[in-house]
Amino acid sequence: MAIPAPLPPSESDLSGHRRIAIVVALALAAGFVWGVLRLSQLRFAPSEWAPSTWVDGQAGKQVNKALGTLPGQTWVDRASAALRFRFFGDLGPQVLEGCPGWLFYRDGLRPAPGSSGAFVQRAELMRHWAAQWKKTGIHLLVLTVPDKSRVQAAQLCSLRVAAPLTGRLDEWQHALAGAEVPFVDLRSALGAVPQAFYRTDVHMTQEGAEAAADISAKAALPILGGKGTQEFTSSSGAEAVPRMGDLIVLAGLEHAPKGWRPELEQVVPEHIEPVRSGGLLDEGTSAQVILLGDSNGLRSEFAERLGRQLGGEVWNLSQDGGYFSGAMLAALDRQRTLPHSLKLVVWQFSELSLSLPLTPAEQRALDAIR
Repeated sequence: MAIPAPLPPSESDLSGHRRIAIVVALALAAGFVWGVLRLSQLRFAPSEWAPSTWVDGQAGKQVNKALGTLPGQTWVDRASAALRFRFFGDLGPQVLEGCPGWLFYRDGLRPAPGSSGAFVQRAELMRHWAAQWKKTGIHLLVLTVPDKSRVQAAQLCSLRVAAPLTGRLDEWQHALAGAEVPFVDLRSALGAVPQAFYRTDVHMTQEGAEAAADISAKAALPILGGKGTQEFTSSSGAEAVPRMGDLIVLAGLEHAPKGWRPELEQVVPEHIEPVRSGGLLDEGTSAQVILLGDSNGLRSEFAERLGRQLGGEVWNLSQDGGYFSGAMLAALDRQRTLPHSLKLVVWQFSELSLSLPLTPAEQRALDAIR
């Protein structure tokens, strides 16, 4: 039996195919334009375009992050985060709630993915950098800010710290002692403060920063030969104001309305300022102390509190997001241009940063000394 020949497509069928093709073409064109626009907005440093950043995947992650953001996605993400928190108490993949109102960074409770070996590698970097400062005759003092989960353990409630992290700080300070690098153990000072860390933040409160500055100054003053004579002024706000915690921001709830995010803390702002009579920031020649810190060095007036205890202004080179090495690497790059009056480098970073994966800059520094 003969098979009948297929009927030729009707005009309506062809028209339907054309419409589908046009829609697909427009979608592809829109996606192409959006991708080009997003890529053009990337701000890569020249070093971030190096072949090594493509080999280790860092450059690819930034490109994927840029291309993965769709128009209106910020609003969608914000609404989704608010709904998750309001109905399920979920704060996303990076933030956990302990006792009511107390937020903790997840990486402070368990090792971060890809961090295997990072602790030992950072100990190697520490020994090398300490030796570099020693060659210049400049003293180094290390301040490792204990993790919030360690100091505010009573507020963890049902949360638990992973076993590998419980001895992390002791191991680190043992490594410092073995390398004969002076350090300050901040645990006792912070533990004596009723609230050393903000409820919705990973940083020290004003009271915590004051306690940390006080015990740190006691270790630094013998190196400096005694307290200086510079005076400081202090002023406080008239009333408490809401403070947006960085863990609320990390949970994507910064712009969520009240009731759809954790309650904000009320804090009375305080401002501490040195009474300058020339030197340090005025002339740039008489700095005796520099602070190479992470974001803790920029919060709660920590640098100013330390300077007040030392009787001399502290040159603050701390970096937001600097973690273990950001400020240190920047200072080492300009080591030859630092003031000749410099006597002490205070290197401050969070305990948490010891267990994060190595940054590309740290890996390059490690490769250079091996």
